[in-house]
Amino acid sequence: MRTALPLILLLACGSVAAEVVEEAIDFEHNGAPHKGYIYYDDSDSAERPGILVVHEWWGLNAYARKRARQMAADGYVAFAIDMYGADKVTEHPEQAREWMTQTTSNVEDWQKRAQLGVEFLRNHEMTDGNNIAAIGYCFGGSTVVQLAYSGTDIKGVVTLHGSLPPATAEQAEAIKAAVLVEHGNADPFIPEERVRQFRAALDAAEVDYTFNGYDGVLHGFTNPDASKYGIEALKYDAYADQQSTKNMRAFFKRIFQ
Repeated sequence: MRTALPLILLLACGSVAAEVVEEAIDFEHNGAPHKGYIYYDDSDSAERPGILVVHEWWGLNAYARKRARQMAADGYVAFAIDMYGADKVTEHPEQAREWMTQTTSNVEDWQKRAQLGVEFLRNHEMTDGNNIAAIGYCFGGSTVVQLAYSGTDIKGVVTLHGSLPPATAEQAEAIKAAVLVEHGNADPFIPEERVRQFRAALDAAEVDYTFNGYDGVLHGFTNPDASKYGIEALKYDAYADQQSTKNMRAFFKRIFQ
């Protein structure tokens, strides 16, 4: 026991010392300053798959960074990217809508911002550059769909309560990534006709995609603070949150084989 005890203590200390670390990344897009955060577990020096994490329309806030940290704890390198620039974060819907509209009005530039995040992630020393995926919430969900439409060479995208913009035939044919959709079927922001058009475009192009819809679930269902913004369409749903996270983890295991 005298020999074994120090060894047990040493192993315990090693497990305590390992933690998810955060690295701030400053970059520019079209001359405007942006910031993102890289997360990974430093207990292992081996390269691992990378996951781009794109925020809701509120900006790169604590929630988006928490989700990136969660991905790092699962064994990935995660990059939470600032899509607006200048650390823009708000809790006011009008301001969020303005920033989102400014970003999405130029689709090509919108896609390029997301692609820049992919390249930062791919080039990080801890990332296996051959295994990259992207996830996004709300505005971020629409962003990763646009990333797929641009033909970016990544393994997969996950959109969680995103707006599901339907693809043109050309965009759908350009998709190289597998697609996972986690959607609230009662989301009033996303008409059923748009969902139908979105799925029809992917079906026509024979895209590898999975669509999971949750009956009675509204927009923002993964965010425990969704209701605090005073918008009736936003509501957290514990089951949909847990199930979508489970589905996402299974999706990553499949595409990163």
